[in-house]
Order: sequence, then structure tokens, then C-alpha cells
Amino acid sequence: MAFWDKLGTSGNVEDRRGAGPLTGGIGIWATLGVMVLGLLGINADPRLVETLLALAGVGTNQVSTAPGDGKKDGYAEFASSIIGSTDQFWTSQLSGEGATYKKPRMVLFRGATQSGCGIANSETGPHYCPVDQTIYLDETFFEVLERQLGGSKGDVAQSYVMAHEVGHHVQNQLGALTSSRSNSDSVKTELQADCYAGLWARSVRDKGIFENENEINEALSAASAVGDDRIQEKTSGKVNPETWTHGSAKDRKDSFLKGYESTSFKTCLEV
Repeated sequence: MAFWDKLGTSGNVEDRRGAGPLTGGIGIWATLGVMVLGLLGINADPRLVETLLALAGVGTNQVSTAPGDGKKDGYAEFASSIIGSTDQFWTSQLSGEGATYKKPRMVLFRGATQSGCGIANSETGPHYCPVDQTIYLDETFFEVLERQLGGSKGDVAQSYVMAHEVGHHVQNQLGALTSSRSNSDSVKTELQADCYAGLWARSVRDKGIFENENEINEALSAASAVGDDRIQEKTSGKVNPETWTHGSAKDRKDSFLKGYESTSFKTCLEV
């Protein structure tokens, strides 16, 4: 296990894991109300729906959704140290280019929660929402990564996934993240985020965070496991490169290593 306590960093992490289902900004009844209205073709403001339900006395006994109501455990501290470290790294990298890095937020949840991009749930896996510049993570994803996809669920593997999502935030900061992309553009975006994750991993390796050099194999295992070809083979038994959106196992591993073997984010601009 890596020596994460040596980082001495902390980032903006909101722990909603103990706050009940579909929480975070609006309550469960408001969320369900928006979903029902959506099925009817009505695009409603969630907060307006929540206000109307409150006036009607619906959902008044729901669990509080204020930030920090979730569990305060070692995992939240681990996530905070990783995000804090990426904050430091990207602030330094972008300042060297005359740019200001706006730090992202990470939300830990279980099952489902509200995000700026809609409902975040465990089935979609870890992801970044550019609307609220927030990373959403249900840590049970790593159990799936190990059991169903054959990847590592170790702490270095998890740090890679977090750093990958931070990579999307960097892309958003640089204007390189768009909502409408072809499959090939999507693959390039994902591989670049892998490269960015590798850059960060190299920076913490140089600080003596990894117990030994072999620990980076956890990240490589995770990167390979979420390759489109590996996922397609395990879920359907067929591999169709034309439908790929994230890249092959080899490409993802190679992109991470490209960043890991460098010290400048410019290395990743041509991934």
C-alpha cells in the first residue's frame, strides 16, 4: 500500500455515502418528481419541484442532504488526499503555461445521487460532470472492476481512476472537453485523460509515495481492464472497434505510461 499520508494534501471532497439515496442539493421526492415529469415531456427545475413538494408537505422527513452528512472514514480521507495532490500538480503545471487552475470537487456516494448533469448512479461508474465541475464516485465500482473485469482494486488503481477523472476536468479547463464528439474523438479524449493520470502518478512516485515500483502495476491493470475490447469481450463475447469510445486495453495502458514516463502535460497533447 502506498504512503498516501506523505502527501499531506487535502482536496474538496463531499461525502454523501451516508446521506441516503438520490441526495445532494435536492431530495429524493423532488428527484423522482423531476423524473416523472421528464417522462411526460416536461423539463422541470428540480428546485422548483422541491419547493412545491415542501409546500404540499411531501418529503418533509427526508434525510438531511447538507455537505458532510456522509461518513467520515479513512476512504474519504484517502480520496481527499488524492484530489488535493492533483490540485497541487495541475496548479503547478498550468501556472507554468500562464493559466489558472480551478480546483474541482469530488462527491462520494453509494447507489445514486443528484449531479449537475442529472442523476449519477453506480452503474455509470466514476465520471466527471463539466456542468458543476465535479467528479462523482461510488467506490463499490472497484469491486466490479476486480470481480467482473479482472482489474486491480488496490489503492494505486483507485488513485489512477480518480486522477483520470481529474484529467477530464483539466480538459474542461483548457476548452478541450466537448459534449458532442464522434467515437474517435471520444477515444482521444479518454486516452488523453489516461496520459494526464500518468503524469500525476509520476509526480507522486518522485515524492516517494509508492512502496515499490511494482505498485504502479495496479494502475496499469485498472487501465487495461476498462479498455473497450476487454469490456466487450467479457460482456458480449464480441469485440467491435467501430463502437469504441474509450480505447483498447493496450491503448489505455500505453497512454498512461506515456504520461508516467514524462514530466510535462504537453506530452499528452498529441495522444
